[in-house]
Amino acid sequence: MALPKLETPTYTLLMPSTDEEIKFRPFLVKEQKRMLMAQESEDSTEMVDAVNQLIQDCTFNKVDTKKIAMFDAEYIFLQIRSKSVGSKVDVQVTCPDDKETKVPVNIDLDDIKVAMMEEHTNEIQLTPEIKIVFKYPLLSTFTKYTKSSDTAKMIFDLTADCIEEVHFNDEVTNKVDMSKKDLDEFLESLSTEQFGMLVKFFETMPRLRHRIEVTNPKTEVTSEVMLEGIQSFLV
Repeated sequence: MALPKLETPTYTLLMPSTDEEIKFRPFLVKEQKRMLMAQESEDSTEMVDAVNQLIQDCTFNKVDTKKIAMFDAEYIFLQIRSKSVGSKVDVQVTCPDDKETKVPVNIDLDDIKVAMMEEHTNEIQLTPEIKIVFKYPLLSTFTKYTKSSDTAKMIFDLTADCIEEVHFNDEVTNKVDMSKKDLDEFLESLSTEQFGMLVKFFETMPRLRHRIEVTNPKTEVTSEVMLEGIQSFLV
């Protein structure tokens, strides 16, 4: 006798960047196993690959993780996780006052939203003549660069990678028409203030953000903590 096939429920969400309606299903045991193996490896590249594959599988291959912004991928993953194994998770949070004591905090994933800052823009007017247009980093792109121990190089390389267009007066140069050498030389020619204007794109771009309060059991000091990014909610 053939074994029965179980029906899997389908849910919908709105893509944070576009408000597009996306259908998705909970992950299955085979997909959970892949995620657990990636977590146990403690390899960030493996983890990102597993998350990307899970998103594609659970959205019926309608979401291409090679094209969507990092914050869209993070949000979709949390929604899938919430409907798969429950919305409540216990995470370990380091107390800010002594920077070493960890306390468990129970978080409802359904409360986690993508925070959009009003001052954020992907178009940076460097000078009256020069404007830079950014694309949002993919989850894999952001993870690749943030693994670097050289913070200055990481910021420089991530900035270069995410530049989509350079406008000079009425002329527009697209990324495909820029050599790495020319782009690096252009960035190196900027003043510290101008480069800081570019970095602000990453500092203010949409992210998963959730504010909580934690009390240090050793010092009894209560502090506010901002959890950011998917890594804050993975257990």
